[in-house]
Amino acid sequence: MKKLSEIVKKAKGFNKIFTVAGAEDCEVLLACESARKEGIGNPILVGIKEKIETIAKDIGIDIKQYEIIDEKEESEKCKRAVLEVREGRASFVMKGLVPTATLLKVVLDSEYGIRGDGLLSHVMVYEIPNYHKLLLLTDGGMNISPTLEEKVQILKNAIKVAKAIEIENPKVACLSAVEVINPKMLSTVEAAKLKEMNQRGKIEGIVDGPLAFDLAISKEAAIHKGVKSEVAGDADILLVPFIEVGNALGKSFTYFAKARSAGIVVGAKAPIVLVSRADSHEDKFNSIAFASIVSAW
Repeated sequence: MKKLSEIVKKAKGFNKIFTVAGAEDCEVLLACESARKEGIGNPILVGIKEKIETIAKDIGIDIKQYEIIDEKEESEKCKRAVLEVREGRASFVMKGLVPTATLLKVVLDSEYGIRGDGLLSHVMVYEIPNYHKLLLLTDGGMNISPTLEEKVQILKNAIKVAKAIEIENPKVACLSAVEVINPKMLSTVEAAKLKEMNQRGKIEGIVDGPLAFDLAISKEAAIHKGVKSEVAGDADILLVPFIEVGNALGKSFTYFAKARSAGIVVGAKAPIVLVSRADSHEDKFNSIAFASIVSAW
C-alpha cells in the first residue's frame, strides 16, 4: 500500500465493532460517523450521554444510529470501553477525550484489561507528499528509552503491522545520528545488533543500521556518502532510539511536511487507536481504518 486511501479502501466492509473511551468530542464523533458511513466500523460511544448527544446534534450527526454507554468518570469510561473488547463484543478500542495514561492503565489491568504477552508499542503510518510510499514510525508514543530487548519487540510489532497493510518484506532503518558504530553512542551499537539479529533470522524483514535519517529516506544522500544499503532511501519502517526522536520526527512530518497519518498501539490483545487530541477527524478516521485492518490480520 502506497497511500492511506488504500488502507481505507481495504477496511471498507469490515464493519468492525469498536469502542470509544470518552466520545464527547467533535473530531472523534466526525471520525466515527465517517467510519460508520463507509462500512469500516460501528462504534460504541462511551462517555457522558448528554454531552455526546449535544455535540452530535450541533455537527449534524444522527445519534440514533449509535449505541451509547453513559459513563461520567474518566476511569469508568476507560474500563467500560476496554471491557467490551475483553469480553469479545468489540474488536478494538479508540481513545477519545480521556487521558492516555488512564486508558493505558486500564488496558494493562489484570482484571479489566487486554494486555497480551508482549510489549505495547506505538506505530504511526504517514503519507508524506514527497516520499514515494507509506512510512511507518515507531516508537514515538509509548516506550521512553527502550532496551535492546524491548527494541526487538517494538520492531516485531511494527513488522506485523506492516505486513497487515501488505508490505510483505518491510525495510527497517534503525535510526541514529551517524552511520558508523560509536561505542559512546548506544543507539549505533544497538542498531548494529538488531541488524545482526535480522541477518541470523531472529527478526523478519530487512534491517539496517545505524542509519542517519537522511540515509533512511534519501537514495541521493546514500550515494553522496558512499553508503550501500538495501534500506537506504527506501525505508518502510523507521525505528527511533528513544521517544523524543519519534515524537519530534512525527510532529515534523505533520506540521512541516503536511503529512497525513494514522496511529495505533499494538502488542495488546487488540489494537488501540491512539492519536493526538490535536489531530484532525480525517487522521482519526484513518486510524480507525488502520486498526480495523490490523485487528482482522
